[in-house]
This record gives sequence, C-alpha cells and structure tokens, in this order.
Amino acid sequence: MNYVIVCMFLMFLTTYLIRVIPIGFVRRKMENEWVKDFLYYIPFCVLSAMTFPDVLYSTSAAGTEPHITVSAAIATAVAIIMSWRNRGLVRVALVAVLVAIIVELAMPVLFP
Repeated sequence: MNYVIVCMFLMFLTTYLIRVIPIGFVRRKMENEWVKDFLYYIPFCVLSAMTFPDVLYSTSAAGTEPHITVSAAIATAVAIIMSWRNRGLVRVALVAVLVAIIVELAMPVLFP
C-alpha cells in the first residue's frame, strides 16, 4: 500500500511541477509551438514511463513461467488497438482485462 501511495504522489508531483514551473517563470505569452507541444505532452510521457513496466508484470503468470508477460503483452496490444480506434476508456480496460484472463487460462492448454 505504501508503494502505491508513493507512486501516486510521485506521479502527481511530476505532472504538477511540469505544468506549474513554466507558469511561474514565464511571464509573457509563450509563442513557440515546439515548446507548447513539449510542455503539453511531457506529463503523458512521464505517466506512461512510470506505469508501463507495471502493466507488463501485473498478471498472475509474471515471474512463474518462461512466458511471463505474454498475456499482459497481448492485452496491452489489444488495448492500444482499441484506443487507437477511439473506443471508450471503460470498454478498453474491460476488454484488456478479459483478454489477459483468457490468454492466461489458455496458455497451459496451448503450451503444456
């Protein structure tokens, strides 16, 4: 539980500071499009970099078999494809979880 709280605090801190620091130091309107885009996408990149490794090792097969991340990788691929096609967040999450469960249940049958 402490790990989760620390991760949440670090994610909050990084996204908050990245948004607040430019406002605190830049007094005039920012006209450079590259800097605006950079500051817009940094929080998403930081959150992705902190979250993605845990996604791959979140299934029950992680660490127990040679194919530790197959179900998580397939579920992640399905989630990326669904989100690319503009499906809703809840639908993407539910389908990804179902795919991970189905793949984990099918692995012992397909690869004994």
